Amino acid sequence: MTIYVDGDACPVKAECERAATRHGAEMKIVCNGGLRPSDNPLIEVVYVDEGLDVADRWISERAGAGDIVVTADIPLASDCVARGAAVLKPDGEALTERNIGNVLATRDLMTDLRSADPLRQGGGRPFSKADRARFSAALDQALRKAAG
Repeated sequence: MTIYVDGDACPVKAECERAATRHGAEMKIVCNGGLRPSDNPLIEVVYVDEGLDVADRWISERAGAGDIVVTADIPLASDCVARGAAVLKPDGEALTERNIGNVLATRDLMTDLRSADPLRQGGGRPFSKADRARFSAALDQALRKAAG
C-alpha cells in the first residue's frame, strides 16, 4: 500500500504525511521540484522532469489496487481509478468507478464554458478548514480499508 500525492499544488501534504505515519504507509510526493525532502523514512519526494503531465504519468504508471492517490487532477484520477487505486481529492471527495465519468464530463464542460467566455470569472471556492478535516477523515478511512 502506497499513498501517491500529486504534490505540486496539493494543499494537504502535511495531512497525508501524518496519516502515513499513523498507519505505517509508504508515501510518495511526486513533483517537478520546489519541495524539500522529508526526514520521515516513510516519505519519499520524487522529482520528475518539468513538462506537461510528467508527474501525472509517473503516478499513473505506478498506482494500482491497494494504493491511494491524492490529486485534484481529474484525468489522472480517472486513469488511477481504472487501474484499481483509491482516489481522493484534497477536499476529501472520493473518486470511484461510479462517479468518475460524471466528474470527468463536468470538468470537460466547465473547460468548454471557460473557453467560450474568456471574461468568465471564478475558479471555485477557497480551500477551507472543513475541506481539510473532511480530507483527513476520508484518508484515514481509505487507509483502513486498504489495510483490510
